[in-house]
Amino acid sequence: MAYYIQDIQEQFSIVEEEIVEYALNNKIKIGKNGAISDRTYQTIFDFYSKETDDVHKPVLILNGNKIEVKDKPVFESENKRISIFRDDSVNFLKNLPTASVDVIITDPAYSGMNQKLKFGKGKIIGKYSDAGKSDAKWFEEFHDTEENYKAFLKECNRVLKKNRHIYIMFDSYSLLTLAPIVRDVFDVKNILCWDKVNIGLGHYFRRRHEFIMFASKGKRPLNSKNIPDVWRIKRVVASKYPTQKPTEVFELMLKGSAEKDFVVCDPFLGSGSSAIAAIKNNCKFLGCDISEKSISFSKERIEHFLNTQTDIYQKSSLLGNDEAMTKLFGNG
Repeated sequence: MAYYIQDIQEQFSIVEEEIVEYALNNKIKIGKNGAISDRTYQTIFDFYSKETDDVHKPVLILNGNKIEVKDKPVFESENKRISIFRDDSVNFLKNLPTASVDVIITDPAYSGMNQKLKFGKGKIIGKYSDAGKSDAKWFEEFHDTEENYKAFLKECNRVLKKNRHIYIMFDSYSLLTLAPIVRDVFDVKNILCWDKVNIGLGHYFRRRHEFIMFASKGKRPLNSKNIPDVWRIKRVVASKYPTQKPTEVFELMLKGSAEKDFVVCDPFLGSGSSAIAAIKNNCKFLGCDISEKSISFSKERIEHFLNTQTDIYQKSSLLGNDEAMTKLFGNG
């Protein structure tokens, strides 16, 4: 009987690169197309069987794919396809295995971390207004510094599979200060503009847009060549969760980069819009946020959507008057 390293992959849900590295380190020969001998198969099988027995971390089974995590999710859907965690975003990523995610879609909490999340080793402490006071509980490391942002991006790169995409949202200020760092870690392909249609606040020209950086790890074409770089999607008005984004923004990311059953990851879950987008696109989902409010809000929203196919926190489409957008969403 012929054996291949793909047989080991399917048995233990591990990436090919890991098996090849183990083989090289142990001077094990791998033939053409991953062919291995009976003896080699048994050697590798025994190694990963023992390793699996020694692991005591909780394990998620996402449609047959094992994903080991440090802590159990605070919410997991009955079909095991949707899991959300309450954790520091960087720590969450550090506890995911290498090359376990197909697409990253996220809206980091730039400069707003003080009330919301821990970033790396930072802690949720104090108020921005207290910074510099002698009795303030405040640490400089808590800011979205270049050092912290690089740590975040490197973890994103590690967990992302080869030849996959990442989408990171930016406001104007963070685009100038932090976006250039992305080029040190990923292959930046384009900067997309989310046109919110309705004008917002601002002292020096009122804001009506945000940016999305689209980058890749390796080479992968988009699913469609008909997606423009300006997305006319109305903002969420009177939202019950601050900074809630329309699901259509995340749906467009997935229309460009996801396939059925892809594992989608959002380390800054927020209102859960990315999770709803993943469900709509038949994807699996891993989300994380440090905010208890985020977890509670997202859990309620996801459960209701899974049970009823309706979104209680975005009850109607927010697509703007744009023919290209309408066609992409199958509404024309």
